[in-house]
Amino acid sequence: MATEGDPRLAAVLALAGRRLGHSDWLEVTQERVDRFADATGDHQWLHVDPQRARASRFGGTIAPGFLVLALASPILAQLLRLPGYRTKVNYGCEWVRFLAPVPVGSRVRARATVDAVDEAPGGVRLTVTLVYTVEGQRVPACTARVLVLAYPDGWEGSGNPARADT
Repeated sequence: MATEGDPRLAAVLALAGRRLGHSDWLEVTQERVDRFADATGDHQWLHVDPQRARASRFGGTIAPGFLVLALASPILAQLLRLPGYRTKVNYGCEWVRFLAPVPVGSRVRARATVDAVDEAPGGVRLTVTLVYTVEGQRVPACTARVLVLAYPDGWEGSGNPARADT
């Protein structure tokens, strides 16, 4: 962990309670959905069969919820700037809710808020709420509280750095 007087640590701790703003829009293409299906083995027709999905209540294919959630990685890379903390690790989710479909061909972005910053062995743990919106829709597509571990430059840890007993 950075030492108590380290300005890098002070800057990260000061993020607690701050809204980081909105990410850029990300287009959800059929190609992205198909690649996600291939990577995960989730070939649900509602996601990968545009002709059949046109007859569904959604009027076309929709993105898998877990694809939407996975957009946390590029979103956080854009919004969560931590000078002096180059290594960031997805640590998990406290909760996730999929509230509305994301039609293929739509654009998604997320608003991020840092709920908490806590010291962790070798670094810090950030709790971040993401609210995903689809362009032109009122209801959020997804809300999630994600956990990120961040380590200062030069960190050469081993084992599970999130656990105090390692």
